[in-house]
Order: sequence, then structure tokens, then C-alpha cells
Amino acid sequence: IRLDSGDLAYLSIEARRILDEAGLEDVPIVASNDLDEHVIGSLQQQDARIAIWGVGTRLTTSFDQPAFGGVYKLSACREPGGPWRDRLKISEQTAKVSIPGVLQVRRGFRRGEAVADMIFDEQRPPAPDAGPPVIVDPLDPTRRRTLGDVDETQDLLQPVFRGGRQVTELPDIHAARERAARELGRFHAGVKRFVHPHGFPVGLESGLAERRLALMLEARGHAGHADHAP
Repeated sequence: IRLDSGDLAYLSIEARRILDEAGLEDVPIVASNDLDEHVIGSLQQQDARIAIWGVGTRLTTSFDQPAFGGVYKLSACREPGGPWRDRLKISEQTAKVSIPGVLQVRRGFRRGEAVADMIFDEQRPPAPDAGPPVIVDPLDPTRRRTLGDVDETQDLLQPVFRGGRQVTELPDIHAARERAARELGRFHAGVKRFVHPHGFPVGLESGLAERRLALMLEARGHAGHADHAP
């Protein structure tokens, strides 16, 4: 049966009771009506007897983020066959200052659980013999974390196209779903909860953070001279 309005928690519990008393234990209960993760979480906390969640409007319309504010920012460039050169876009807002380099994201795990992500430059990766890497908060350079407790790492960014040609075989939808569920399962529950979740640590590798700051100071220094030019 389908419940599409009213108190879904109460109605599902009563419907399950009536169905079971009639010997119809195998009849599932489907719920719909503008469901999202918050409503579903609340219904589960109320012990709703719902077997199938009909999520539609809130999923297909991007209800909480109707516009995607994506901005392309150049991080490195090169002449054909030449070396990569860093590029940086400065801004009055620290959050909008770009990150230079040929970037990669490395996730660290401890006993199977994800603990932090490190953004680094593939052209200048952290040296394995230099000790545990340090990540720096890009918005607050005084906030740092040493990743000395990591026993497994995984590089997250994988190329799909190069030179206009597909270089990676894409998984089917079932394999993609299984992978997403598996990777989500490696995060602490406190990071995934909807109410007051813990922030997951993501930072710049310390060498990249220092190079970014140097480029920012250099760019702002040139801008300052230009401002005072006659």
C-alpha cells in the first residue's frame, strides 16, 4: 500500500498492524510526499513501518540548491611539451583564492575509517621520507594537522578523458551505487549525521600551502605597486 499524505509515521504503524492482523505480513508499505533525507531520518526515529521510500520531487529538482555556482579557475598551464607553471587567482575573500598546481586529493584512513583529505600538487608530492605530512586549513593557516596516524591512503581524482579520449572504463550504475555505499560506510557516523555534523578535515599539504601563500603575497605586492603608480 502507498501512503502519500498525513502523519506518515502513525499511519504506517497502524497500517502495518492491520495488515499483519489480517495475515498480510508480506504486503509492503510505500511512503511518498516530498520526502528528503531529513524527513526520512525523522520517520525512522519514530519507528515508522515503511519498507519503500518514494523519493521524487526533492531528488529530481535539486530542491535545496536550485542553482549550481560552479566557477572554472585555472590552476596550472604549460606550453606543449613544457613544464607546468602555477597559476593563481586572488580575491578579497580568502575562500575564493584559487589553489595553484596540478592538483590531487589523497584520503587517509586509520583502521579502515576515513580521517582526513589532503590536497597536494602532483608535480611536488610530499616526500615519503620527510615524515608524516601536515595539512593546513586553506581558510586559517594556523589550523594544522599532522597525519601521523594514517595507515592507508587513496588518491581520489582519476582521469576519465585525456586529449578528448576516454581513458577510464566507467562502472555501471549498480557498481557505482555499491562503491558509493562502501565509501560512505568508511566515514564516522558523526560526520554523516544531519544535525550538527562534525566537519571532516580537508587541508592543503604544507608545501602547497606555503607556495600558495608566497604567490598570494607576490601578486598582492605587484597590485600594490600598480595602485600607487602615477
